[in-house]
Amino acid sequence: MEKTVLSELEKMACQVRLSVIEGTFNAGCGHPGGSLSAADVLAYLYFNEMRVFPSNEKSENRDRFVLSKGHAAPALYGVLALKGFISQEEIKTLRKVGSTLQGHPNIKTPGVDMSTGSLGQGISAACGMALAGKLDKRDYRVYTLLGDGEIEEGEVWEAAMFASSKKLDNLVVIVDNNNLQIDGTVEEVNSPYPIDEKFQAFGFEVINIDGHDFEQMEQAFAKARTVKGKPTAIIMKTIKGKGVSFMEDVCGWHGKAPDAEQYITAIGELRLRLAELEA
Repeated sequence: MEKTVLSELEKMACQVRLSVIEGTFNAGCGHPGGSLSAADVLAYLYFNEMRVFPSNEKSENRDRFVLSKGHAAPALYGVLALKGFISQEEIKTLRKVGSTLQGHPNIKTPGVDMSTGSLGQGISAACGMALAGKLDKRDYRVYTLLGDGEIEEGEVWEAAMFASSKKLDNLVVIVDNNNLQIDGTVEEVNSPYPIDEKFQAFGFEVINIDGHDFEQMEQAFAKARTVKGKPTAIIMKTIKGKGVSFMEDVCGWHGKAPDAEQYITAIGELRLRLAELEA
């Protein structure tokens, strides 16, 4: 990956993280931890992988993205603002009455392809989109991001079986493996491990990466494009709360917003990091 591209992606991911903190603080609620762990892959998808068109958001030729772990909506809104689907000013209206930015993605929000929130359902919608692309003989690709706690849901594996059965090689399932969910570690609650072997057993091409390494992402998504006759699963090892020191690898930042003092600390850390990247 060219250094200029890498630098831009790092800056965009940092700006997405700033939006996560801004949105959840002003809402007084939300899910910053799982949003922060997904910021890097969302920046990569929207600025280096997917064909999406803010000027023609419903283009039939666009790639589709489904945030199956819908509670990470603050990160999605952050990248949609950077891409030009929504305004940066709207970030502060997260979860407020009259806002287009609901607590979980809603298809009425510009740039959002599927309403999600009930865990396990997003991947099923993504499978439907991918199958429709095949039937309509279109070359768009479908990407869906799941949480590692979410894959404890049975519907996920029904969808995985369907994707493999229908040979949906235009589908990429991404698992944000930060190892934490609302009640503790995924191992303590209902272990989905080994995640990679499970998807492989369901007929997927499986790629394991560091979910905060853009060069590994580039290699993984490039490989996914070469896979024929079966879907791809990219399992990303990530850190919940990535980028904010007191949130990193802490279970409690699920359904909890920063208070005023924490907001100042988090914004300060992220702005310092952004300044370092821009220097």
